[in-house]
Amino acid sequence: MTATRRQVVAASAGAAVLAGCDGFWRWASNGLGAGLPDSFTPPAGPETDPVHHALSRMAFGPRPGDVERVRSIGVPAYVEEQLAPEALDDVPCDLRARRFESLHMSAGNMQEWKREVAWRELARATVLRAVYSSRQLLEVMVEFWTDHFNIDTAKAECSVWKTPDDRDVIRRHALGRFPDLVRASALSPAMLVYLDGRDNKKTKPEDKPNENYARELLELHTLGVHGGYSQRDVMEVARCLTGWTVDTKGWKRGKPRFSKWRHDRGPKAVLGVEIPASEDHGERDLDRVLEIVTSHASTARFLAGKLCRRFVADEPPPALVARAAGTFSRTGGDIRAVLRTILLSEESAAARGARLKRPFRFVVSALRGLGADTDAGGPVLAALERMGQAPFQYPTPDGYPDEAAPWLGTLLWRWNFAVALASGRVGGTKVDLSALARAAGDRGDLGAIARHLLGRDPSAVETRALGQVLAKAPDERTGRAEGVGLLLATPAFQRF
Repeated sequence: MTATRRQVVAASAGAAVLAGCDGFWRWASNGLGAGLPDSFTPPAGPETDPVHHALSRMAFGPRPGDVERVRSIGVPAYVEEQLAPEALDDVPCDLRARRFESLHMSAGNMQEWKREVAWRELARATVLRAVYSSRQLLEVMVEFWTDHFNIDTAKAECSVWKTPDDRDVIRRHALGRFPDLVRASALSPAMLVYLDGRDNKKTKPEDKPNENYARELLELHTLGVHGGYSQRDVMEVARCLTGWTVDTKGWKRGKPRFSKWRHDRGPKAVLGVEIPASEDHGERDLDRVLEIVTSHASTARFLAGKLCRRFVADEPPPALVARAAGTFSRTGGDIRAVLRTILLSEESAAARGARLKRPFRFVVSALRGLGADTDAGGPVLAALERMGQAPFQYPTPDGYPDEAAPWLGTLLWRWNFAVALASGRVGGTKVDLSALARAAGDRGDLGAIARHLLGRDPSAVETRALGQVLAKAPDERTGRAEGVGLLLATPAFQRF
């Protein structure tokens, strides 16, 4: 449902007074993108519908009616639409997220916030945007880069400085140029704290630079562990990055600052490239290092491989990785261009159900699939914590794992969440399964809802299992809830 001008004006008028009131924002966003369509036609056929598959990859799964809309314009047009998120109306989602005041705070002002409150507001907003945003590819890429440039909010000021990092680094550059994204991350106060960049200095001849950020810059952020760098390169990069810190007092608190008195001003060499001595402009060493590593062929291959893994398969086709790496190098790290190469490829279209959903994607896709109305409050965050993927809480710099194996132990918790969600037992979240059944044209056997959630006709085994659940249920409502819970727990819904 599209927001009318009257609804937006009415909601915005009270925002200044009621910004922190969950009740107000639930009222303001009521009917603005949360409801179900009057009717929609689920996919049909024995094989996963190609549009449903595309939405399962480029978005966090289809909402009721999404498959029909995208089919009407075509997947290539949808890709172009999603690659230009600034042109998409996202008022309904913005209204839901606007309740969280901390999202708009500077790093300096965030120091006044309690750590638990800052994390909870950022985590809730992250879930809400993933569920409700019309800019789905942007949200998928925000999750990707959040893992790539992982920052654990349990460490010192990271608990509050991750909020501006999410806004000004990850979200601002998620579909931009990779060199710009890396530079913004390198100077992010949260990253300077997390990987000890603010402690990297040389004030005395005997001082040794702190290598933590330099190592992760090469191993995780750019070239990759097999990218061809040496321990000597790590040390030289660390020397180049000496002198950067974060102001913690006064009107500049929370801002990155370069101190030439803490910088190693001698000559360096990174990956065979000489960097001359920097007597007066040592801060330029940062830009020279980033230019060297972001333009390196290993970086193109590493990033292309990670993106192909996220969007295609755990073992991505080498030919597709090579084409994506070529696009990366040719365009100077244009993220949109690389995504276009991957998302419109034959390999992507063919790899249906090739990946296991991580807990965050599973929870969000279930909420989207049922057309749920959620506040992404404590019960949803607790479910993600039990499954092992609470936002911004992974302790090591490599981010939450992307492969399937680490997540296989979460299946029981997924099944519990599926049943609770379908039964209306997730606090702060409402589902109307009878309205979903009517809109899908379900005849009481859950076949239409199954086609909507799975993107195809249910198999003989799935149909038989649904029939058994419905037959044993004491009433229609209970049977529908248990049947939908079963569908969310099926192997087919767990994969994308």
